Amino acid sequence: MSNLVLAHTRFLMIEQIRVPIGLLASSLFPAISMLAFVVPFAGQDVQGATTATASLMFFGAMSAALIGLSNAVSQDRERSWSPYLRTLPAGPFPRFAGRILSTLAVMLISVIPVLVVGALFTVAAITPARLLLGLGALVTGVVPFMLMGLFVGFVMTAKAAMAVSQLLFFPMAILGGLLLPPQILPEFVQVVSPYVPTRGAAELIWWATAGVSPNAVSLIMLAVWTVLLAAGAVWAYRRDEGRRFS
Repeated sequence: MSNLVLAHTRFLMIEQIRVPIGLLASSLFPAISMLAFVVPFAGQDVQGATTATASLMFFGAMSAALIGLSNAVSQDRERSWSPYLRTLPAGPFPRFAGRILSTLAVMLISVIPVLVVGALFTVAAITPARLLLGLGALVTGVVPFMLMGLFVGFVMTAKAAMAVSQLLFFPMAILGGLLLPPQILPEFVQVVSPYVPTRGAAELIWWATAGVSPNAVSLIMLAVWTVLLAAGAVWAYRRDEGRRFS
């Protein structure tokens, strides 16, 4: 089974590299935002530069998880190859696991440009231990958005999934304080912010990378969103399977 998972992961990574627009979008936009907004305004503030770098790294990872995964799953459902794979004796697990692993790989690749910009053009500082802890927090924080991407991909067509994932992505990024520090957001946004999953993920990553004390409400809501989205993704998968194979 592990060989099948690796084979699917390799195939899906090759597929991604051959059409790299999704990877470029999730990696270059945050890096350009770093150069345009963080370097000139917060580049000489150690904590500000560190937290901003962490935020934009998560911005790119979230894009790969939510937009990339929802589009990939919805497109798979519209191809004859994917339903055929579900009928094979190995079942859907190898393909499904390969899709998750390839998405994680794309996600980790997408954060590299932001990390390089932060290292070269700002005074952001982090120890190797905190960097590893931050990457672990990033992977943990992105889980609900992968689940959200699976839910959207399983319930919508490819065209609809593209539009809906983007409509979900940008408001959540703004509300979560990924593009602007939460303390300078409008008051009504500050009230809502702790309850969106992006804020909880950001708080976790800020704590891991810069030692900022996390907001307990945001972390609790991150866990709640993860459970709810996991249930939604499972329901969406079973609904899709029932419609296609019952």
